[in-house]
Amino acid sequence: MSARWKRNTVVVTMALLVCAAVALNWKYTGEQAAGAVEETGTKILGEATLVNGQEDDGTAAADEEAVYTGDDYFASARLTRQQARDNAIALLQEAADQPGADAAVANEASEGIQVLAGYTMKEAQIENLVTAKGYADCVAFMGEDSISVVVDTGTGELTAEDVAKITDIAMTETGYPASGIKIMASN
Repeated sequence: MSARWKRNTVVVTMALLVCAAVALNWKYTGEQAAGAVEETGTKILGEATLVNGQEDDGTAAADEEAVYTGDDYFASARLTRQQARDNAIALLQEAADQPGADAAVANEASEGIQVLAGYTMKEAQIENLVTAKGYADCVAFMGEDSISVVVDTGTGELTAEDVAKITDIAMTETGYPASGIKIMASN
């Protein structure tokens, strides 16, 4: 009974850490990232490169800059999610490797790592399937009993058809009911 409680505590704590990291990233990088791109013209991962191998010189139209800002959100969200997961896995690994840690703690840490790896795989699959449906970009955040999916529709709005497509993908990949799936359009 105690081992199960510890495992559940570790999993819930890791899920909360991931959610907190995503929320903080969303809050602090939203306006900063857009300002940094406009002011410094720094290179952004995923930035367009012309077919002839030349990079875009930053003289793109304002609507294209908005696309880069959106891409920056998705890249930033993925990076923050991955960093939070890496930190959680490191903590679990450290707990398992502690001298004097019994087999139950090591097993719980291993199960926690497997759960996080499963989340990562399902999120990537959902993101790939959503973009395959024709959406510009997508990022998914999976928890123990829910998932949030942020989609770049190009218009900033979701239609009922969009929600139905994305909900179907998320339900199929996660097994979660529709009530556990939150879908948002990025601005």
